[in-house]
Amino acid sequence: MNVSKTMSNMTRAGVRCAGALAGFALACAGTAAHAVNDLPGGPAVNQLNLHPAVTRIAHEQQWLHWFMMAICVLIFVAVFGVMFYSIWKHRKSVGHKAANFHESTAVEIAWTVVPFVIVIAMALPATKVLVAQKDTTSADLTIKTTGMQWKWGYDYVTGEGEGIAFVSTLDSAQREMSNRGGPVGAESPDDYLLKVDNPMVVPVNKKIRIITTANDVIHAFAVPAFGIKQDAIPGFVRDTWFRAEKTGDYHGQCQELCGKEHAYMPIHVKVVSAEDYSAWVATKMKEAAAKADDPSKVWTLADLKARGEKVYASNCAACHQANGKGAGPIKPLDGSAIVVDADHNKQIQILLNGAAGGAMPSWKALSDTDLAAVSTYTKNNWSNQTGQLIQPAEFQAARK
Repeated sequence: MNVSKTMSNMTRAGVRCAGALAGFALACAGTAAHAVNDLPGGPAVNQLNLHPAVTRIAHEQQWLHWFMMAICVLIFVAVFGVMFYSIWKHRKSVGHKAANFHESTAVEIAWTVVPFVIVIAMALPATKVLVAQKDTTSADLTIKTTGMQWKWGYDYVTGEGEGIAFVSTLDSAQREMSNRGGPVGAESPDDYLLKVDNPMVVPVNKKIRIITTANDVIHAFAVPAFGIKQDAIPGFVRDTWFRAEKTGDYHGQCQELCGKEHAYMPIHVKVVSAEDYSAWVATKMKEAAAKADDPSKVWTLADLKARGEKVYASNCAACHQANGKGAGPIKPLDGSAIVVDADHNKQIQILLNGAAGGAMPSWKALSDTDLAAVSTYTKNNWSNQTGQLIQPAEFQAARK
């Protein structure tokens, strides 16, 4: 009987072990299916070091990193080496006895002077880099970056491209991918959750001043390859700068915990040649002129809905979802009493001024026509078949 029980237990243990091995194999297979490559200008697979630097400041930061590391390692080896040697060499088991002695003036001077020299040796190069990081004068181009839950707004303030403004949001296809639980099989992109619809574009070898602020909570604008990280604080204006020495695409993310969508707030900076930058500016200027619709124009319901669908996909779907159902604390638009209400002013005020303490941001940066289009779209999509339409003139009047 005991032998039988033992054999039965062994069999069950073998089955559990086989199951565990099978599970491990499936996990490995799943990992292989989601394998990605290094992302130029972004994170690398199994990355251990800092991002490859493309600005002088970033190069100096990396040199400082290894310089400080070397000093710390030398101090560690010296201090603990002496300590362990003393413990081993003068241990009681080989006959050494504890000695009584008074303080040594020479030792007191040594352990005061040596750390002082080390601190100065570390402080001088660090101060030089820190001062250089804050020198935002003589910029060729100034861009204001506004953090908002959960996207970035870019306004080109001075320099070539002055007047250009747009919002940069996580690519809607990648957000949908994340909502489904992540990439599946071969669809895994190297820039997963780092792709945006409108990247910041800057010219190579030009000094770019970045002014940071925020509409709601504290965010942080950071691009590791440039060696920059600057908090974006509501009600405050901070600044930093970079001069990219190489064209390419460079990625970062908000580096201040800013709410539940913090992971969906990527930064994409595209560094291009001077000629390509000028061409991009010309294109953006034409787009801005095309969007500068006459707010007094009276639109049809069909035209507003068609335009509103695009505005919604770029700016609203990330939170409220494409089906308008919302998620968690994000309220649904489908069936919303405010959306279907015949009093248009309720929805207009929320779009212009935000709501819920900043959880719903202000969308004043959008044109009156875009706001009218997206509000009309929500009033006439999903189950909200109200037949109502809001004209741009209503938003123009509400801004006054």
